[in-house]
Amino acid sequence: MVDLSAKPYYLNKDQIKYVENTVKNMSVNEKVGQLFFVIGQDEKQVNITEFIKKYKPGGMMYRPDQAEKIKREIATAQTTSKIPMFFAANLESGGNGIVTEGTWFGNPLQMAATDDSHSAYELGNVSGEEAAQVGNNMSFAPIVDIDNNFRNPIMNTRTFGSDKKRVIRMADAQIKGLKDNKIIPVIKHFPGDGVDDRDQHLVSSVNSLSADDWMNSYGEIYHHLIDAGIPSIMIAHIMQPAWERKLEPGIEDKDLRPASSSKLLINGLLRNVLKFNGLAITDATPMIGYNAAMPRKDLLPATINAGIDMILFNKNIDEDYRFIHEAIDNGTLSIKRVDEAVTRILGTKLAQGIMNTNGELTLLPPKEINLHSAEHHKLAEEVAKKSVTLVKDRDQLLPLTPKKYPHVRLVVLGDSDDGGFKEGGHVTQAFKDALEKEGFKVKLFNRKSLDFHEMFEEGVEDMEKKFDLAFYVANVETASNQTTTRLDWIHLMAADSPWFMKSIPTVFVSTANPYHLYDIPNVSTFINAYTGNQASIDAIMRKVTGKEKFEGKNPVDPFCGDFTTRL
Repeated sequence: MVDLSAKPYYLNKDQIKYVENTVKNMSVNEKVGQLFFVIGQDEKQVNITEFIKKYKPGGMMYRPDQAEKIKREIATAQTTSKIPMFFAANLESGGNGIVTEGTWFGNPLQMAATDDSHSAYELGNVSGEEAAQVGNNMSFAPIVDIDNNFRNPIMNTRTFGSDKKRVIRMADAQIKGLKDNKIIPVIKHFPGDGVDDRDQHLVSSVNSLSADDWMNSYGEIYHHLIDAGIPSIMIAHIMQPAWERKLEPGIEDKDLRPASSSKLLINGLLRNVLKFNGLAITDATPMIGYNAAMPRKDLLPATINAGIDMILFNKNIDEDYRFIHEAIDNGTLSIKRVDEAVTRILGTKLAQGIMNTNGELTLLPPKEINLHSAEHHKLAEEVAKKSVTLVKDRDQLLPLTPKKYPHVRLVVLGDSDDGGFKEGGHVTQAFKDALEKEGFKVKLFNRKSLDFHEMFEEGVEDMEKKFDLAFYVANVETASNQTTTRLDWIHLMAADSPWFMKSIPTVFVSTANPYHLYDIPNVSTFINAYTGNQASIDAIMRKVTGKEKFEGKNPVDPFCGDFTTRL
């Protein structure tokens, strides 16, 4: 069974006795409910009180919504639940991870570019303070992956970069910021994203490092954070074949599993080798990377048997609950193993101050919501000032002035929803307004109304009559369920590409991906901002117009190891 007197719980005898007695007296239905970390329920679509009474979940994760609404929904669920619940959000880049009015503070890679761990502390502090206002008590962050592969479509700006020591420093600071606001940190994505060039939302991706290389990189990060007492770890749908083969020599390739269903990687590597005694939660189980491993009716019990304690999200909630009950009934999943998982869940809730030994909710939000938005925006401005990075300015085009470049063509890439969902925001109008405010005459390139005469007949001299400077902005966000974050020019003649960049001054700014030089290596001036929030846009404009120095330091290799990008 779980040692609740040890790290990361440190419970006393009375607290341990409470947990043991509670688990002993729970019904099977109540125990199964605790295993599930369900999607946040919308009061407009579901009777939350009835939902909680029926399913008795151990936790719930909300996506961003209006603060008052989120607070009310969480309060309804907490009031109804017999056992206080975890309420989590992706507090990766600010309080906007839980409330729509929250501060978009900045992506983790932006914190890394300041090379100042206080930036990461404020990321945790700001997001934690805003989340606590509505009753959120858990953060699915920090992200402690290493950005090893510039082609990976899901990580880059979501990480603290490619240096494991910086990842540790920044993660430590973000965790402190969260804890100062009584938010439980959940580090992710074990066994480590950022090696494969695929997304675990779409496939069971692979961390292909050797066992030694893994231990000297990701393993060092996890060892440090476990030793420091991290209470919870999110388990990804990512394979680590080298460690599975090390723990079970001769294992066949067909038997290798993503960590989310691998007993070798959880009970073996995470618990026995790295000595993690805390709460293990899967990443979202509707992902293809999870469901591709085996049939879901077998997969859910295998997840708990692997040593994982909570299952994040459902496909069909009634079916998922039934799969666990059937596994208990037929002996595939022992009640002893279920009790162990529930013990960790309750032990974490008690150790992290969510409840007391009377089973009462002890972590309550304030009566009135105060997000301190103005104060937090100023903190975001400080981070932006220190993080925007000049990668190269080969032809010394900077600073930009209306006298040198009166007519500007503005081309914005990746700013369209294209029928999907932009997690961050749009930047087109903000850049157009900012350039015009500086005195530039701006003509926005219209991707939807192409000039075919320009595309097929005009040369450099024709273009020079139209504009003196091409100002490119790429807002191509890293987000789930996409296979690439590469630049995708208009497919007809690459009509929006700067074919003229050797003749007409061209500046390229990226607000969402540090690696675009790979697709536009010959551009003269390249700037990374890492985040497309207003604070970063303002900082970019101050710097390109010479009002402020560039202070950011490259937290990754923006040249992508390619000599052509340095020319």
